[in-house]
Amino acid sequence: MSSARITTFAFAGIDPVPVEVQVQISSGLPAFLLVGLADKAVTESRERVRAALTAIGLSLPPKRILVNLAPADLAKEGSHYDLPIALAVLAAMEVIPAEELAGFAAMGELALDGFIQPVAGVLAAALGASQREQGLICPAAQGPEAAWAGRVAVLAPDNLMQLLNHLRGTQALEPPAPPMLGEAPAGTACLSDVIGQETAKRALEVAAAGSHNMLMQGPPGSGKSMLAARLAGLLPPLTAAQALEVSLVYSVAGLLRDGRLLQRPPFRAPHHSASQPALVGGGPRARPGEISLAHHGVLFLDEWPEFARPALEALRQPMESGEARIARAHAHITWPARFQCIAAMNPCRCGHLGDASRECTKAPRCGEEYLSRLSGPLLDRMDINIEVQPVAHAELSRAPRGETSAVVAARVAAAREFAAARGAVPAEATLTDAARTLAETAAERLRLSTRGFLRAIRVARSIADLTGSDSTERVHVAEALSFRLRG
Repeated sequence: MSSARITTFAFAGIDPVPVEVQVQISSGLPAFLLVGLADKAVTESRERVRAALTAIGLSLPPKRILVNLAPADLAKEGSHYDLPIALAVLAAMEVIPAEELAGFAAMGELALDGFIQPVAGVLAAALGASQREQGLICPAAQGPEAAWAGRVAVLAPDNLMQLLNHLRGTQALEPPAPPMLGEAPAGTACLSDVIGQETAKRALEVAAAGSHNMLMQGPPGSGKSMLAARLAGLLPPLTAAQALEVSLVYSVAGLLRDGRLLQRPPFRAPHHSASQPALVGGGPRARPGEISLAHHGVLFLDEWPEFARPALEALRQPMESGEARIARAHAHITWPARFQCIAAMNPCRCGHLGDASRECTKAPRCGEEYLSRLSGPLLDRMDINIEVQPVAHAELSRAPRGETSAVVAARVAAAREFAAARGAVPAEATLTDAARTLAETAAERLRLSTRGFLRAIRVARSIADLTGSDSTERVHVAEALSFRLRG
């Protein structure tokens, strides 16, 4: 009887969970057994491993081969278990030295010809291996991604034979290097393309400066989606810590391309038919949702009331906590989800409420029914709520172009630097007496909730940051209140 073992990883959110692949080869009827709460993709690895070994001129011994994935009570899913299973089997067969595997974790999917295919979660696995003072064996295409983990030895072979030659000392694999970071490209859509809409553009700048949630209401074709698409070009690049966090989410989701960390805040715009698991995460494999893919970025919800009511209500808790907590019978998973929500909606289903020549026969009741699809607590979480009206045709053809995204983005970056220099001083503490009196009076008249009152003050603080003012003045509060049509 012979045995071998190697480490790989499962994932709980973006956290790597070590899994030990244990292989035992013993006498008995020929069999290839796999145990350890494996899903369909994992159990199918037996046939991929068998075919990959055949492709490199090896065959499994006519004995009883038992593969155990420990801990046995942790659900295992995904195709990345192929490579560690194959390596542990080869070590038990004494094809490669077992001691060579002791310092490595491995993950990768095997093709039938022995090539190693990309899998999800390599960056997270590399960080997990680094914490355990191990190296990582991964697909060649993802070697640069693993190299971002820093002090971790990475082997990134193209195929199984190349890896075997390296482990047996007949070939040396070059360690991969992380891709060079160039200047982060800004959004391609420029704010100067938006003609008119000065109030809406100002609101967008304030939202960008303070990462505020924003709701735009207006008839079809008034420019709501056009404005939202230009928000990405106003946001500064991600910091190093933010880039790593966001890239970890994309890595585990299998969306990180060419081993490059994300440098720009992500912009996600799911269709209104998206389900609750698609938005907040979950499903049979508890995958990250759109709110996690928008971490440190923007989630744009067009046709807001058309989303399913349960999906929208599920956004309320993550909008406050910055996390999406997925509870299942077998696991509780937390995904990061600190996103900026930008929503757009028509005034009613037909979109022409208020236009006497075009509105439907149900007006104004249709507008009330349409807005009632959104709950009060959800609307209360939108810091900025503005109306976007169509621009006159004559203005569209004659008005000069406004400021470019680069100009506005410079002001946004300066405001964020000013806010960072201010530190953790609460926005309420910077109010002047006149500003505080106006805020309190307006809160009573507009019947703002406590949340709405505090959010209005934070918007005012962002406006003050844009002007470089240490104190929040009455004029800043007045402008913030003008951006909050509903309490």
